[in-house]
Amino acid sequence: MRHYRIALAGNPNTGKSTLFNELTGLRQHTGNWPGKTVLHAEGSFSYQGNSYTLIDLPGTYSLFSNSADEEVARDYIIFEKPDATIVVLDATSLERNMNLALQVLEMTEQVIICINLMDEARKIGIQIDEKKIASRLGVPVIKMAARNGEGIDLLLKTLHQLVTGKISPQPLTIQYSKEIEEKIDELIPHIQNLIGNSYPTRWIALRLLDGDESFVQLLKEKYSKGKLQFNPIRFPSKHAN
Repeated sequence: MRHYRIALAGNPNTGKSTLFNELTGLRQHTGNWPGKTVLHAEGSFSYQGNSYTLIDLPGTYSLFSNSADEEVARDYIIFEKPDATIVVLDATSLERNMNLALQVLEMTEQVIICINLMDEARKIGIQIDEKKIASRLGVPVIKMAARNGEGIDLLLKTLHQLVTGKISPQPLTIQYSKEIEEKIDELIPHIQNLIGNSYPTRWIALRLLDGDESFVQLLKEKYSKGKLQFNPIRFPSKHAN
């Protein structure tokens, strides 16, 4: 039996907690994230002879540094490197929810997109082509209605295929302006030289360009405990004239 850690991410009110409860049942416990007042919930389940720990990340609209919830979700995906991240989207607000999904895809390849609340979407005449979305995003996409159990079996089967390497996602790479892409290309070799390929270098380059000081400080703290010295490359402020 092998054990896998799975992160569960999503906007508030997408049915993420319903999916968490559906998968873990009573095999769960809650507390606070270390050093935070943010609720931490995790549970367990088994499938195809393997065991899973499911970590319910705080519901967030983004993974920047605008709140403690966002930092907790971001830091877990980046530093704890779960074996897979399930991103739960609301089928009735897919465009708004897609922002978070695209941010996760910049952080990790091991992603499954769950388009939840399909029962509500059907009531208002919304139709979703999950195969076309999967083709565009480069990761598995599953339609479901977690509270009715719809899609759960397919999710478990897909998750098993992902963590065992039977599926190899190739996530969409978001292209930015020419100027930003040039800065990313300039930064990546420096980042690789400092920290290797332990973390997604393109995503870290974007955080540096965005002036995400809290993430830079956290990265420095983590590397100050090891052998590497992290000295972030400085660029003019994004607010400078």
